[in-house]
Amino acid sequence: MAKIGFDNAEYVRLQSQNIRDRIAMFGDKLYMEFGGKLFDDYHASRVLPGFEPDSKVKMLLNLKEDAEIVIAINADAIEKNKRRGDLGITYDLDTLRLIDAFRGIGLFVGSVVITCYAGQPLAQAFEKRLINLGIRVYRHYPIQDYPSNIPLIVSDEGFGKNDYIETERKLVVVTGPGPCSGKMATCLSQLYHEHKRGIKAGYAKFETFPIWNIPLKHPVNVAYEAATADLNDVNMIDPFHLEAYGETAINYNRDIEIFPVVNAMMERIMGQSPYKSPTDMGVNMAGCAICDDEAVRDAANQEIIRRYYTALGNVRQGMGERSEVSKIELLMNQLNITAADRPVAAAAVAKAEATGAPATAIQLEDGRIITGKTSSLLGASSSMLLNVLKVLGGIDDEVQLLSPTIIEPIQRMKTGVLGNHNPRLHTDEVLIALSICAATDKTAKLALEQVEKLKGLEAHSSVILSRVDEQTFRKLGINLTCEPRYQTKKLYHA
Repeated sequence: MAKIGFDNAEYVRLQSQNIRDRIAMFGDKLYMEFGGKLFDDYHASRVLPGFEPDSKVKMLLNLKEDAEIVIAINADAIEKNKRRGDLGITYDLDTLRLIDAFRGIGLFVGSVVITCYAGQPLAQAFEKRLINLGIRVYRHYPIQDYPSNIPLIVSDEGFGKNDYIETERKLVVVTGPGPCSGKMATCLSQLYHEHKRGIKAGYAKFETFPIWNIPLKHPVNVAYEAATADLNDVNMIDPFHLEAYGETAINYNRDIEIFPVVNAMMERIMGQSPYKSPTDMGVNMAGCAICDDEAVRDAANQEIIRRYYTALGNVRQGMGERSEVSKIELLMNQLNITAADRPVAAAAVAKAEATGAPATAIQLEDGRIITGKTSSLLGASSSMLLNVLKVLGGIDDEVQLLSPTIIEPIQRMKTGVLGNHNPRLHTDEVLIALSICAATDKTAKLALEQVEKLKGLEAHSSVILSRVDEQTFRKLGINLTCEPRYQTKKLYHA
């Protein structure tokens, strides 16, 4: 089993208690901006082994009776069909997914606010769709010279023009499908409206990264910079916190740069600001739940290398900038790590060179590396998947889990009926075929029982995989990286 470095139960307990304390600090209502992912926070679970991807939701469930959710989505993101990189769906569709997910676990979703609304046609269409689905929708508008023109922003011509979001609970969680959704502005706008109505309300941020009470160049904090290379986020020592308390705390450039403005807004709205630093604004107890520093350092180093390969792949596919690769290379140099520190990558490349065809490798928790090569029946990833299931199940390598008589009819269907050019089985097709065989074959059943053991393992492909295979690896919980090259020289890769 992978080495645990994070006490998840302690984290949920501490974070929940600190949010209760923050609600009590303000009295009537707390608007809490949730950065990062509320569901499926796999970055956190990778760099803090032991952190459960749904930890934030579990924490919210501890406050279920007092909490409601407001989802903020930027109208420009809707208009540009902006997509979540991990799920591949647009922000508007992810908003619907989030509503279903919250409702599915019993959390109350109060409304959706469309921020930076300026009559964008697709934003109007999405607003209509939400209304037809019975969801309350509010509009927040662009404010000239935001965030520098504080007298205008904190006035009836600024925040005052925004719709007032009707809320019912003491804790209002403001989240969104991705960065730049307008979460902070939504919270501050609500503070303005609440105080005009004589309601005592406050603002805080639910933070995970960077972790304020571990060193600036700790691999966990550096991994956050690698994850946000496209946003040019930079971790810094919080100068406001250092001046106020004589204590070193870590924050990131955007919060530090915006703090004087946010502080001035809060002073104008509330009479005085309750915070002396951007670190003060955050509720972040993650650092207090690290129980094995060496384990989280090792895990974070691996995450940085994975981000490096992702950035290389994005450049190759025309979805990223070379500057992102350069930034991550600089971070790796600071920590004295290289791509060579990912053994599974070297194994995949070596197998590809030996066979003259794409190859995939996966590393078991005991360090053993299992490879798969391309054949006429199976792609390299499918072959590797069957090979590793054999090893985990103690099945002899010579045993055929799927016979050609099972694979060939599927290939004929793919090419002859469905019109696919590649007859080789993808990973999802292999798993389905194995599931069918498991109904009558004990060996196939034994192999299928090993699938859950794949979660958390490291894998690498010598070529960029199809989206189908990428998604299968993600669903299995395998941490996949790929060499930044395609199998063929074609311009179109389905």
